[in-house]
Amino acid sequence: MEFKIDRDVFLKSLAHVQGVVEKKNTLPILGNVLIEAHDGFIKLTATDLDIIISEKISAQVIKEGSTTTTAQVIYDIVRKLKTGSNLHISLNDNNRLKVISGKSDFNLTCISADEFPVLEDDIEEEFVEIPSYELLKLINKTKFSISNDETRHYLNGIYFDKKNDDNKLIAVATDGHRLSKSAIEIKNGKNFQPVILPKKTVFELLSIIDEDSITIKILATKSKVKFIYKDIVLISKVIDGKFPDYDKVIPQDERKPAKAKIEEFVAALDRLKSLSSDRKGIVKILVNKNEFKFTINDAISGDGFEELQANYDGEPIEIGFNSSYLIDVASVLESKDIVLLLKDAISPILIKDLNDPLSTYIVMPMRVI
Repeated sequence: MEFKIDRDVFLKSLAHVQGVVEKKNTLPILGNVLIEAHDGFIKLTATDLDIIISEKISAQVIKEGSTTTTAQVIYDIVRKLKTGSNLHISLNDNNRLKVISGKSDFNLTCISADEFPVLEDDIEEEFVEIPSYELLKLINKTKFSISNDETRHYLNGIYFDKKNDDNKLIAVATDGHRLSKSAIEIKNGKNFQPVILPKKTVFELLSIIDEDSITIKILATKSKVKFIYKDIVLISKVIDGKFPDYDKVIPQDERKPAKAKIEEFVAALDRLKSLSSDRKGIVKILVNKNEFKFTINDAISGDGFEELQANYDGEPIEIGFNSSYLIDVASVLESKDIVLLLKDAISPILIKDLNDPLSTYIVMPMRVI
């Protein structure tokens, strides 16, 4: 195997695939990237046995062939080489991968490509096609609500759903204390299989997708999901479990809106959060006629008070919240205003985005002494 390739092109592809590689694994081959050289292109592949990602990139192939080498090592070396340089890469007779760039010369240990695990790419289901920026929107508007509680594994990802009688692809995440739901209009995928996408896969997608209008194909089965984007193919196992019925969680009752400027709302909460010694940032909020009053009282750090103008004409409500949860929601709203739909001091609040009617957020209140 021998080829020449632009350093920047090679580095970008290595960055895409090496994120899947587990830094600590019992099988050395899983720490490697598979490099295959064919006529006019090379293909890079990495896997942790749950996710497999591959990408084809253009190269001057002198001799076809394949091998594997440590993903982290080759990525670090290429990253530290000069931007805009050219690489000459070849597989020696002693099973070492030679990487030459200018006066830099490296010989990397390899494991035969025959030992690299092969995962079946047998997903031929009906696919959903959406622009990449739309998928990014769905992920970014829901990912912060993914649960870290391993005992409820079915909450450790984003649930992608498609109602049979609707033309929307829906994304939902919840950790039991908050819920984020967003949706986009789609034209196809009538029989799309709902899946729970694992957190690692979610963040891998964020690392490979650009905010452009290039179409992404999504194919899903009960056990796997496949994403096709440009020359990248990512296949992931999905979380086996039943996701909660999110429609039942979203309140449908009458509520009073309290509206404030997002910038002022977040700034006030962020300042008070600095006083929280346990990092939970639990803040008491008094919603009164045309005002929000925020207070925090921490036994170690001290106490604080913030007040800001709001539009509200209901009965006074005093309610406690994890300030980080409210800041997370506010950070993804497209509107310049945040609207809290309130019922009473013990009911969850509903937050809507004035500029995005397809997104909904729920935050549970917390008891504040």
